[in-house]
Amino acid sequence: MRRLFIIILSLFALSFFSCSDEKTVDNAAAIAAKEYYDSLLAGNHAYFVRGMYLPDTIPDNYREQLEANASMFVERMGKEHHGINEIRVMRCVNDTIPSADSRSHVRTAEAFLVFSLGDSLNEEVVVPMIQHGGRWMMR
Repeated sequence: MRRLFIIILSLFALSFFSCSDEKTVDNAAAIAAKEYYDSLLAGNHAYFVRGMYLPDTIPDNYREQLEANASMFVERMGKEHHGINEIRVMRCVNDTIPSADSRSHVRTAEAFLVFSLGDSLNEEVVVPMIQHGGRWMMR
């Protein structure tokens, strides 16, 4: 009887200490946003534009305009702040939105990035993200 009591007490203690209030953090959207901005800083404007949630086919001249805008953003940051030295993930807030038919859902996220600028300033940027086809894309 004493052995049974010790075993039950041990199992109870084990189950009590194995429980945790810690939630796992899903930073996949923030990591994807960081990857898109890192590629933009590396000069790969086309990859940055492909990371935007756009229709599958857009006119070539519109895509070129988006790439030119991305290039101008990098140039402006270079002139105003001596460039962006580093991009860090600060946090990510995920959400799930049920669709109208309630059979599927849409995953969205807000990726909070910190841009470390060349003039020693830090700027926090919120990048809205949506998961489409298993891939996180910028909205």
